[in-house]
Amino acid sequence: MFIKLKLTVLLGYISFFSINTFSEERPVSQESIRQAIAQGAKFLYQNQNATGWWTDSELPALTGLALVALEMADIKELDIKYDSERRRAYDYLVSLAKSDGSIHDGRLINYNTACSLMAFSVSGEVRYRSLIEKARAYIAGSQIDLGKRGQQDNSNDGGVGYNDKYDHSDMNNTLMAIEAMRLSESALREKDQGKKTLKHDLDWKALEHFLASCQNLPELSDNPNLSNQPVDRGGFIYHPGESKAGEVSNEKTNRVALRSYGSISYAGMMSFAYARVDKNDERVSAVIDWVSKNYTLDENPGMGQEGLYYYFHLMSKALTAHGVKILKGSDSKLIDWRNQLAAKLITLQNKDGSWKNSNKRWMEGDSNLTTSYVLIALSLLKKNPFEAY
Repeated sequence: MFIKLKLTVLLGYISFFSINTFSEERPVSQESIRQAIAQGAKFLYQNQNATGWWTDSELPALTGLALVALEMADIKELDIKYDSERRRAYDYLVSLAKSDGSIHDGRLINYNTACSLMAFSVSGEVRYRSLIEKARAYIAGSQIDLGKRGQQDNSNDGGVGYNDKYDHSDMNNTLMAIEAMRLSESALREKDQGKKTLKHDLDWKALEHFLASCQNLPELSDNPNLSNQPVDRGGFIYHPGESKAGEVSNEKTNRVALRSYGSISYAGMMSFAYARVDKNDERVSAVIDWVSKNYTLDENPGMGQEGLYYYFHLMSKALTAHGVKILKGSDSKLIDWRNQLAAKLITLQNKDGSWKNSNKRWMEGDSNLTTSYVLIALSLLKKNPFEAY
């Protein structure tokens, strides 16, 4: 049997760094966080479809994310009470597994496969090993290489898109893919005690090339669309040719520059952690500087209320992964982001235990999705993840 992955093991593939301690605010109690998690987990269990899926039977990614959220929530009394519901969810994902290793119902193949793979990887069950290995092979094979094979001569090379390796890459799908690869790596090594060599993996150097194509550090990439404006420096764009936050044009040169924005900058920061790029690397320092200067819990910087819960979700993951306990804001004020985020999320919880964005873009009007995002974030705030593991 796999040993069920706990929170510290979930993040065990990332090297944590030293941190400074600071707090001037009244801390949110661990019991308050636990109660919010328990209420959210109960909401998810009670809103599952009778055949095992959440929200949409054609989007297994939503069920995969819900399962990851429930595994991380680790509310034992609910896990016992709703064990049959949990198993039905896994059975549903198994029913969509294809012979080539992908897991989907006809669309968004890479995204659905990655989120499903994450769920199998944190399940702690040995019976999913074959599915994990085949899904890893599929995702590794979906990494984009549009130019000469083995060379990073296209801005999209090294990333992952929604459907196949001939699509363009984007930061969201790339993050999902690499997160699934690292979680499944942890699951397989847990079983083998690190003795076996993994058969399939991403080209991590090629991944760094794609990240450079999406980070507004134009001196490190040949992507002509990157911004050289100080306000954008260090942040990320959605893919080499687009930013969801829009663009600015230079009237004299007609040069278009793509703007940095919050959620996707945390996605880039998290991607560096998965790629095991050191916190002191200039690329990581630059994105930490950008998110620090743009820190807010009132909106997704550059996007307003759009993607707000995804922003909270990735903030928790990325700052935890890089061991950033305190941010230094634009006014040089030290920010205890962990305490502030926990308080914010608890305040936003609905009476039924769910969370929901009034802005419905990117499906955040779906309470199952946003509740999954928040449960994962709160689970990272529930205990001190900077302790030795």
